[in-house]
Amino acid sequence: MLEVRSITVRFAGLTAVSDLSFDVGEGEILAIMGPNGAGKTSAFNAITGFARPAAGEVLFDGRSITGLKPDAIAALGIRRTFQNNGILREMSVLENVLMGLELSTASSMAGVVFGLPSSVRAEQEAVAAAYAQLASLGVSALAERPAGSLSFGQQRLVEICRALVSGARLIMLDEPAVGLSPMERLQLGEVLRDLAARGIAIVLVEHVQDLVMAVSDRVLVLNYGKKIAEAAPEEVRRNKLVLEAYLGTA
Repeated sequence: MLEVRSITVRFAGLTAVSDLSFDVGEGEILAIMGPNGAGKTSAFNAITGFARPAAGEVLFDGRSITGLKPDAIAALGIRRTFQNNGILREMSVLENVLMGLELSTASSMAGVVFGLPSSVRAEQEAVAAAYAQLASLGVSALAERPAGSLSFGQQRLVEICRALVSGARLIMLDEPAVGLSPMERLQLGEVLRDLAARGIAIVLVEHVQDLVMAVSDRVLVLNYGKKIAEAAPEEVRRNKLVLEAYLGTA
């Protein structure tokens, strides 16, 4: 589904990602780990259009998406969350999820204001889709609450709902377990495994090793912008280069 081919990302002469390649298949969970500054978020940004690779290519369903703008990449079925939480705190949970349909809802502000049937129908369908997605993750009861009033774990689920409601086939999660309690991390892991079982591909950048080891099919480890390991979780846990990167010793 996703093919990353020898991408390099540079900023002001600094190489953040160097010659990185990996694939992600349908229904697969790939975790990307590495020390701070290893290039994880830079790789995410290059894939999702927020940074342009200096070299290499990114393909989705066999089509090159290198250099496309973020909204064009999102429209193809790749959605992402952000490390600093992209929730709009003053809006309701439902309104936050509806933001995920902004590229596909066939309505206009004027159409809604003047009650044009096509626009009203499109808005009604969007609301129904948002409620259905919230229900699928077990948080439909939160629909009318201000998003800022939710726990970190609930906010992460809302972000995932917003990513999925558009019909995304690949979601990319940047440190989704930040600030979550052990119980919330457990719930998040169950959600991710359920999504993968539906055929949705998941790439996550994550530092919380218990979540990574519990849900991932493969783990890719970066250090100083380069891939130093890519294997099943248990194999990566024993890898000497990974131990050196994290602990300074094997």
